[in-house]
Amino acid sequence: MTTPILPGATLGVLGSGQLGRMFAIAARRLGYRVHVLSPDTDTPTGQVADVEIHAEYDDADAVTSFVRGVDVVTFEFENVPSTATEIAAKFVPVRPGGDILHIAQHRAREKTFLRQHGFPTAPFSIAGTFEELQQAIARIGCPAVLKTAGFGYDGKGQMVLRSPDQAAAGWQQLGSSDVVLEGLIDFDCEVSVIVVRGVDGELATYGPIRNAHANHILDLSTVPAGLPQPLSDEAIAMSRAIAESLNLVGVLCVEMFVTRGNQLLVNELAPRPHNSGHLTIDAHVTCQFEQQVRAVCGLPLGSTRQHTPAAMANLLGDAWRHGTPRWAAAAALPEVKLHLYGKQKARPGRKMGHITALGETIEAAEQLARTARNHLTGEP
Repeated sequence: MTTPILPGATLGVLGSGQLGRMFAIAARRLGYRVHVLSPDTDTPTGQVADVEIHAEYDDADAVTSFVRGVDVVTFEFENVPSTATEIAAKFVPVRPGGDILHIAQHRAREKTFLRQHGFPTAPFSIAGTFEELQQAIARIGCPAVLKTAGFGYDGKGQMVLRSPDQAAAGWQQLGSSDVVLEGLIDFDCEVSVIVVRGVDGELATYGPIRNAHANHILDLSTVPAGLPQPLSDEAIAMSRAIAESLNLVGVLCVEMFVTRGNQLLVNELAPRPHNSGHLTIDAHVTCQFEQQVRAVCGLPLGSTRQHTPAAMANLLGDAWRHGTPRWAAAAALPEVKLHLYGKQKARPGRKMGHITALGETIEAAEQLARTARNHLTGEP
């Protein structure tokens, strides 16, 4: 039996964005100390952590020094070089394991893992040369989505090919010799299920959560998702099976398409808390970030019971285009919770915070979230 890492211990986080910030807040509430390492300073995580280490992830000496001062290492994002995880694992538990990050940070490995384990995905093919891409298009057809195999998020590193004669331009635009071509799915909606797995194999789930995007960036998440119960049960069961297949310890978001024919297709995996799960802070007994703390420390998982319908609206840097947003206008709405990430510079498309709105119905919560966001910019 694994000995739990108890409050008073020090948790190490690789990565320093808003996900790490909310993890650190949850950890400190439980009595843990938090150390963070990233190439940046005055970061969202660093602002609330006990110690912020400024170093590159491939700086072996810095990573070694960092992990010698913590009791367990977890991640704020999955694109951490494998060298950092290998160094950390020599000294402390790394949760989730570096092997899971290796799969999730690369679309080709991720899709291959899902196919090998029998989980449904859109048709896909991997190409390492332009000739292989042409062959993939012949097999899958168009329209299709061309994606770089690694380091893509929020729509970056991908484009839609409407016809085969766009292949050359797509190959050149992505500038990668390692791509994935996926069939373009005519889907009804996208949902995510967040599953947590403890050291002892205990499982807990949130969702499904319905997600709507704007310009390839998550715009609004709502829960309950409004799926038929059999489909909701299937999404949860599939997510739990994926977590067990990975031997996950920590939090995993499974993003899925729901096709017009009510079929579930797995789109992406994120072995960490997820943007769509931010609403769990205000709408559930135990949020996804506290669950991450519990899971990586070997504590029992908390209840995932939802106590009210909720909607989460992202706040992007675009909200600052006319000056400082009207914070008081949103705060005046009693069923609205405002979360800001401490980022000093607002840029279009940059995630600066989020709003969670609670309501008696999901429709009321969604309308309130949109209204609160509009109040920030003075829009009707």
